[in-house]
Amino acid sequence: MKILVVDDEADVRTLFEQRFRREIRSGLFSFSFAYSGEEALDYLHAHASEVVLILSDINMPGMSGLELLRQIKQEYAAPPPPPSPQVMMITAYGDTESREQALQLGAFDFLTKPVDFAALKDKLLTLASHEN
Repeated sequence: MKILVVDDEADVRTLFEQRFRREIRSGLFSFSFAYSGEEALDYLHAHASEVVLILSDINMPGMSGLELLRQIKQEYAAPPPPPSPQVMMITAYGDTESREQALQLGAFDFLTKPVDFAALKDKLLTLASHEN
């Protein structure tokens, strides 16, 4: 399963590569990283048919994760393929307003930082099993 992680924090790549080392090595998960909403859209335009899930931070300079979510849902709203990737929002601010806005915009799920990697891994494994 191809996952695009969007977060303006540079250490997020190392964190994900450490936490999912076994799944990456086995080929179960493949991660790509974008450090802004704009970079994520560029990546999606070039690799749209590959990305199954997007994990996006909400609070980023420039385009916020919510604006990224809005654009993804507009651009990939209908057939023909590729199907719209699932988007899971991650934020340090677990406020109700952001959560409701993300879910209204079509977010698949909403997680707060610090990320519970055990719970995230369970969610990703469940998604991967439904994909096959």
